[in-house]
Order: sequence, then C-alpha cells, then structure tokens
Amino acid sequence: YAADNRVLIDSGTQTGIVFIGDSITQGWKDKRPAFFTPGRVNRGISGQTTPQMLLRMMADVIALKPRAVHIMAGTNDIAGNSGPMTQAMSRDNLAAMTTLARAHVVQVLLSAIPPAASFPWRPGLDTRTPIASLNRWLKSHAEQGGATWIDYHAVLDDGSGGMKPGLAKDGVHPTEAGYELMERLIAPVLAAQQL
Repeated sequence: YAADNRVLIDSGTQTGIVFIGDSITQGWKDKRPAFFTPGRVNRGISGQTTPQMLLRMMADVIALKPRAVHIMAGTNDIAGNSGPMTQAMSRDNLAAMTTLARAHVVQVLLSAIPPAASFPWRPGLDTRTPIASLNRWLKSHAEQGGATWIDYHAVLDDGSGGMKPGLAKDGVHPTEAGYELMERLIAPVLAAQQL
C-alpha cells in the first residue's frame, strides 16, 4: 500500500479510521465498497498473519494519522500461514499492535475473529477451539485496555463455531450478506465516534 499511502498523505485528506487485517478485511472493500467512504481506509492483505500486520502498523496505520484503527487478525495465525504459531505469539503481536496505536493516540477497535468450522486450505485443522480461545483473550484485552470490542463472531456464528448458512461460500470469507451483518454491528460505533 506504499503508493496509496503516499497519495493519501499528500492529499491532506483526514483519515478517520484504518481497517487493518487479512483477506477478510481486504474482501470487505471488494464486496462492499460503499462502506469505505472517504476517511475509512482499508489496509487488508490476503493471507497475512499478526506478525506481518504488526510490521505494517507504522506505514499502513500510524503514518496516516487516523483517529481510530480497526484490527481484525488471527485467522491466518491459527491456520499457520507463515509457519507454526502459538496463541501466546498471536496475543503478543495483537497486544503490540494495540499498544503502538495507543502510543500514537489512535483509538482501537478490536474485532473478534469470525467463526469458521474449518479452513479449506488446512484440512483437518481444529479451528473452533483456537478461535474461541483467542476471541476470549481479545475481548478481555479490549476491555482492560480501553479498546472497543466488536464481536463479529456473535452475529455470524451458526451456534457451533461455524458461519451461518449463506454468510460465507467457503465457510471463512464473508459473502456480501455476511459483510452487511458486520456493518450493521459496527455502524453505531462508527457513528458515535464520527468515523
């Protein structure tokens, strides 16, 4: 996003909120572009894990001087996309991201990892247990650190840790209908903070 960031900075446009994440964040702009009004910047990159996002925080978030950052991460850590990762490693990276944001006076919106009964690219991997565990920590971390907790898992969950029917063709990446539910959940938060 280096070129896009330079254009945005040079334009003098005020960034209200940056959405940093993986393919679930990147796909949001692809499927629901109208949600990303001026001031809402999408910086999702498909396949990325929390250490990769942490490395991008300065260039893709802090340099844009947003008032808030929306962090949705952890799916690809659980999948092991960049190699084996423990939950402690994911927690450390997410904590570092929130600490970095707060150090630059950026309000943090910390998102739950969306539900997934399985990952098509990691057959046989237990997804429900680690997603539930990391989400418990994310919620606690948000509450203790003054971040806003956004529980997408609750609105997308089929009751057993998977996506509700029709909300994700592959069981992981939301459809337009899935993103619409997510938008309904976050809309009051964004409105209250004028983001």
